[in-house]
Amino acid sequence: MRVLGVDPGLTRCGVGVVEGVAGRPLTIRGVGVVRTPADAELGLRLVAVEQGIEQWLDEYEPEYVAVERVFSQHNVRTVMGTAQASAVAMLCAARRGIPVALHTPSEVKAAVTGSGRADKAQVGAMVTRLLRLSAPPKPADAADALALAICHIWRAPAQNRLQQAAAAIGPDRAVAQNRLQQAAAAHASHQASKGRTA
Repeated sequence: MRVLGVDPGLTRCGVGVVEGVAGRPLTIRGVGVVRTPADAELGLRLVAVEQGIEQWLDEYEPEYVAVERVFSQHNVRTVMGTAQASAVAMLCAARRGIPVALHTPSEVKAAVTGSGRADKAQVGAMVTRLLRLSAPPKPADAADALALAICHIWRAPAQNRLQQAAAAIGPDRAVAQNRLQQAAAAHASHQASKGRTA
């Protein structure tokens, strides 16, 4: 499975491609940042983000795109720019028929470090270890993009089983879905611990 992780942002949009399957060593294919000038007009910045992501899609041909789910922050201006860059990434993938998965920051942190409250330095350190890099990718947006890709690779098998089981469930769907979600979380945590000890 080859996944393009996107850590959305208008000034710096982190991008990283990871290949592999859950439970086995992963391989980095590329990492970087799509940058736009802060003083440029918004429309032009969004076009620059689109062009950058399109180049990554052309070069690496990922099977999936994993984007950080935007959550509300105190700074509305920042969250708006993040949401706009996120939408551009999803649009680029959808235009090519590439499935998009959204992962919350806490899901990504938990998958990579084992703790949903990990800081950026901890995420960077674990990404470095998991991908056998000589140093953490800089800036942090690039490391976060790789973490998103890793998270998706590790969570995808459990999520697929969850969706298949949910489709087959009848009237007791809510109770069964809750049990499946617990099982999926346990599976993701198990895969993360296997990866951290590899």
